[in-house]
Order: sequence, then C-alpha cells, then structure tokens
Amino acid sequence: GNGSVVTWGNPRYGGDSSEVQDRLKHVQQVQATDSAFAAVLMDGSVVVWGDPLAGADSSKVQDQLVNVRQLQATNFTFAAILSDGSVVAWGNPHDGGDCSALHGKLGAEQLQATRSAFAAILSDGSVVAWGNPSEGGDASLV
Repeated sequence: GNGSVVTWGNPRYGGDSSEVQDRLKHVQQVQATDSAFAAVLMDGSVVVWGDPLAGADSSKVQDQLVNVRQLQATNFTFAAILSDGSVVAWGNPHDGGDCSALHGKLGAEQLQATRSAFAAILSDGSVVAWGNPSEGGDASLV
C-alpha cells in the first residue's frame, strides 16, 4: 500500500477525514476512540480527526507529538509512546487523558487500553496504569 487512508461513515464519528486528507499520507498506524481517529505518519507525527470531545483535539499536545512509536486509545482518549519512552495523552482526563501517573517515569515499552484506562509496560518490567480506577486505571494492588 501507499500509506493513504480512506474513511466513510457518519462524519460525527470520524467518518469524514476531508479536513485532514491532504496530511494522511505515509500512514503507519491508525487507532480509534468512540468517535475519533488518530494516525501516526512515517515521520512520527500524528493527525487526528472526528469528534473533538473524543480525542480529535490534540492542540494542547500537538508540539509534543513527534517521533511517535505507538498509539493506543480508550473510548475518549489517545495515548502515544514517543521514541524516548515518554508518554503523551490527550482527550478526556477521566478516561486516561491525564497521564501524570507517569511523571518522572521513562522507558515505556508498550501501551494497552481498556474502555477508560491505559497501562504502560516500562523498560524495568514494571506496569503503570492511569485513567478510570474502576476500568483498570489503578494498578496499586498489582
């Protein structure tokens, strides 16, 4: 493939990517929340579209979204691992958009998500979770 993206469906839920279509080239990965999409491009940048309340507004972190290695999504939030092992999240803070639990912790190797929480495996083998505690965002008992 040529790394392009084709979308269809209800525009309210990300089915219309016409506003960003010219930037959707050399796409390496696509993830979806409940009603938004995010694409990682070959250069490590991220393009989002869909419902701003479901993660399609990355304006507060856009300058940090460089050298993205992996992208994951909950229902209303995206999180990205950067090449230096740091994590950037955006979207609903109650669904994982606040990744302050990772403050000072580097070396994220992999991200996984539930409906409203994220977990990161760090390079030392430990796991850090954040987001809605009742959906897996509290790993203190593990």
